[in-house]
Amino acid sequence: MKAYSINSPEAAARVLAMAMLADGQYSMTEIRALDRQQAPERLGLSPEAFKAVVDDFCQDLLLAGGGQWTGVVDPAIRDQLMGEVTDRGLQDLILLQCETLMLSDGHLADGEVELLDALSAAWRRPVLV
Repeated sequence: MKAYSINSPEAAARVLAMAMLADGQYSMTEIRALDRQQAPERLGLSPEAFKAVVDDFCQDLLLAGGGQWTGVVDPAIRDQLMGEVTDRGLQDLILLQCETLMLSDGHLADGEVELLDALSAAWRRPVLV
């Protein structure tokens, strides 16, 4: 898995990419929710750069899974990605964006709840949902 600089826009965007995949797939509803939030721009990325981070993340997951998408991000990978964001303000922004994204389709899947719990525990935040 590619490493990004701590608290970089790319590291933050990759946590959002992980949230997009937390239910096993990402949808246009989630992408539109991120667009409405201006999520890439608020993280310091252009929409194109954000898409590149998402694409790279998906490719890394496929490589890690031997070419198969299992529908689940390995906990070790999840922990690595969460560890790349240490700035409390950036963590708060990402959590808000993750929650908005995950609620955009009207329900929380088990994988989404699990990720929110992991983010909240790692970053010592209450779950807002």
